[in-house]
Amino acid sequence: MREIPKDQIIRRLETENPWWQGKEKFPLLFKEWTPRPYLRLFLPLMMNRHVRRAVVLMGSRRVGKTVMIHHAIQHLLEKKYPPCQIIYLSVDHPLYTGLGLESLLEYYREATGLDYTQKECYVFFDEIQYLKNWEVHLKAIVDSYPSVKCMVSGSAAAALRMKSLESGAGRFTEFLLPPLTFYEYLHLLKKENLIQESQNKDGLPRFHSSRDVDSLNREFFQYLNFGGYPEAIFSEEIQADPRRFLKSDILDKVLLRDLPSLYGIQDIQELNSLFTTLAYNTAGEISLEDLSKSSGVSKNTIKKYMEYLEAAFLIRMVHRIDRDGRRFLRANTFKVYLTNPSMHCALFKPVEMDREEAGPLVETAVYAQWFHVPEYPLYYARWKRGEIDLVHQKGEKVEWAVEVKWSDRPPDDYHLLEPVIEFCHAHNLGTVLITTRRLQTRKTIKNVQFEFIPASVYCYKLGKNLIQYKQDRSP
Repeated sequence: MREIPKDQIIRRLETENPWWQGKEKFPLLFKEWTPRPYLRLFLPLMMNRHVRRAVVLMGSRRVGKTVMIHHAIQHLLEKKYPPCQIIYLSVDHPLYTGLGLESLLEYYREATGLDYTQKECYVFFDEIQYLKNWEVHLKAIVDSYPSVKCMVSGSAAAALRMKSLESGAGRFTEFLLPPLTFYEYLHLLKKENLIQESQNKDGLPRFHSSRDVDSLNREFFQYLNFGGYPEAIFSEEIQADPRRFLKSDILDKVLLRDLPSLYGIQDIQELNSLFTTLAYNTAGEISLEDLSKSSGVSKNTIKKYMEYLEAAFLIRMVHRIDRDGRRFLRANTFKVYLTNPSMHCALFKPVEMDREEAGPLVETAVYAQWFHVPEYPLYYARWKRGEIDLVHQKGEKVEWAVEVKWSDRPPDDYHLLEPVIEFCHAHNLGTVLITTRRLQTRKTIKNVQFEFIPASVYCYKLGKNLIQYKQDRSP
């Protein structure tokens, strides 16, 4: 049997790295696309050479990891970094089958004449999960070659996270690229003019509002139905048949291939059925007992499946507290949210803003803006007389709360606000935020200041502020 000739592999490397022939050779496709704002958070990790760590770029399928890698390479080239000291490899290419990371670096040395063991370079390994024991190979490179700064990414998010945690302690830095936030959605479509910002007095955060909230809400529902994936927001063909693209090309690959191969799941149909049930009930309170009775699957098996789905960044479980902020020792009930609201459209059909199911999807979108900020643990509060959708605790202290509504009734119907007032009084909260459909106003009721803000404006504000928050805390 003939081996693949060395020159074939080198030619492939040269094809993947056209900038070796000059900056003007950078792939036009990536150059034309607007970078995601999350690139601003990725670049400091990439550029930091003081700590010897590889960056593991994680995220669900089709959120734009490969595009962001190329935008990072473009940044290096614009900063006049020597082109031959940057290499990109898509590890899933058949020519690289059976080759370890160090073998690929040796081909890089032959192709460019650059001694990576001595000369500083940036190395990007894309689709790293296709290499068996990639984490062992990567750790060896980090330990052996201080001159090599490695960035790796892959679509099998659950596999990357598991192996990164197992083998990469102290050597890998994880970076989670979430589905598009609503702020990024408007930014990429160049429709941020729908939002206006003004500086509040007394140094308070910027005030966000919209002159045309109806147009903003139409974009918001486009985002809810199609906006989680960058490719989908620009394609009328994908939006016309989201089931074909989003479900077949993204969800099915995770449910039918990634998770079964990683965790040895035997009954794929069982897993698929559970995910469909959870997706249909996004933002609803459920219990293991009810899921077990309706499906005939044991509670322990369902619990494991849900852990797998969380590891793959498909769902997030949110646990309950009571009115006094106390957590339950046995979590009999909890809420499950899709991490990306547009998965609901892929599985079922687009949701219209006047339909009953719009409310849970809006609540899912609000949570989706928060899920990639692990330093903000979130809960929901429920007791006999009421419920609060989103609560953040620091230790035992409730820091803030948000009630998600898709209605303009609450500012004028105080009866709807009584549970919120009760919760605020119990925790000495002077202010609370309530989302609405269109109205934006402030009112003080029973010593509680209510800020009413359209859910679309709140999601935009949240996505933008959280990126700024992370950027301020980056090294």
